[in-house]
Amino acid sequence: MIIKYSFFVAFIVGLTACSSGSKMMSESKPDNPAKQAELEELFWARQDSARMNFTQADVDFMIGMIGHHAQALIMSDLAPKNGASEAVQTLASRIINAQKDEIATMQTWLKDRGQPVPEIHIEGLMLMIHGAGHHNHMDHTNMPGMLSQEQLNELGAAKGEDFDHLFLKYMIDHHEGAVIMVDNLFATDGAALDDAIFKLASDIQAEQRTEIARMRFMLNTM
Repeated sequence: MIIKYSFFVAFIVGLTACSSGSKMMSESKPDNPAKQAELEELFWARQDSARMNFTQADVDFMIGMIGHHAQALIMSDLAPKNGASEAVQTLASRIINAQKDEIATMQTWLKDRGQPVPEIHIEGLMLMIHGAGHHNHMDHTNMPGMLSQEQLNELGAAKGEDFDHLFLKYMIDHHEGAVIMVDNLFATDGAALDDAIFKLASDIQAEQRTEIARMRFMLNTM
């Protein structure tokens, strides 16, 4: 709320600026309640308009990345159950925390823009996504880096060091797929112009590349 108020105050100052410094200060907070309400309405109208500055490519990216992140949760949840090393369990826990937060952010982004919001349902190694419009019927394993059900089953059956090795191998591929999805978004004309999606996609890209380097080091030193 404090952030929104600060944006509003800055907006008011911008609209009421004039050549006189003293007049600008006096008009930055209008005494007229009707004028105040009018400016506030204009501010929120422009906020709503900016929020609608997105493309279908942006929507598809958000919905697809929610499914992509969801599979990473399935993979990471296996670490403590399958006797992973402490280092791999720590990594898996970090992935779960980060990607759960990003899934919530992407769901909110879609909801705020009146778009279908995917709801994730996980049963063991099975991922089901509902409420995502035509994406409900998509084969999400076709996205870059996604594991097939057979690969998930293989990971689920691995234990101890075998699990560590397979988890790192598959998660590197999975992260590389997410980087490809971000690259494809940025390469799409008119996409990622919305500040929120640009920041999220950039953060995902940087985060995944950092973890890829960490996992390759872990895999090479096993």
